Amino acid sequence: MNNSKGVAMAFLIGGVIGAGLALLFAPSSGYETRRRIKDSVDDAGDWTVDRYQDARYKMSESSGKVKQFIGDKKEDLQAAFEAGKDAFQKGKERLTRES
Repeated sequence: MNNSKGVAMAFLIGGVIGAGLALLFAPSSGYETRRRIKDSVDDAGDWTVDRYQDARYKMSESSGKVKQFIGDKKEDLQAAFEAGKDAFQKGKERLTRES
């Protein structure tokens, strides 16, 4: 039953949109109507390309920040590892001398 309601709603919305477009473009000649449709499609394409490029730029920028963060943390971990290794060696040497 829900599926038939969805189909009916889509049909109704499509009809409203179609009627609105018909009223919008009716006073124009066929040539003018085709030009308007083409311009609208071109504008939508340009908008889509712009949004895609913005998203790629933001992802690239975020990726660079993540790489920098990981690099910084890697250096911190390496330093902590070396400090722990040194402390272990000193403790081992101290225990060897004491025994």
